[in-house]
Formats: sequence, C-alpha cells, structure tokens
Amino acid sequence: MKTLRYTICLGIITICSNLVSAQAPTPVPPPPPPPAASVPIDGGLGILAIAAVGLGLRKANKSQENENNS
Repeated sequence: MKTLRYTICLGIITICSNLVSAQAPTPVPPPPPPPAASVPIDGGLGILAIAAVGLGLRKANKSQENENNS
C-alpha cells in the first residue's frame, strides 16, 4: 500500500511539475508588409503619360508663338 501511495504521489508531482514548468510558445513575428512603393508603373502607362505631356507642351508652345506673332 505504501508503494502505491508513493507511486501515485510521484506521478502527481511529475504531472504538476510539467504543467508548472511548461513554457509558452515563442511568438511568431508578423510577416513584413508588401513593398507597395517598389511596384513599377506599367511601361505602357508611362509612355502614354510622357506623350500627353509632350503634346501639351507642344500645344502651349504653339499658342505662345501665335500670341507673339499677332
């Protein structure tokens, strides 16, 4: 009977010590944000924007020449 008590006490102490000494899982850092600033502009849109600026400058230059000639 004594050995049964000792075995039960030893089992309870072992289980309790494992529960007390259990460590919390290490936290996982969040993933980095996506690099939105490094996304390139589509080549076709860039060419279209440059063409629009060029046509606007050409039109402005022609209107200034017409005002100076008048």
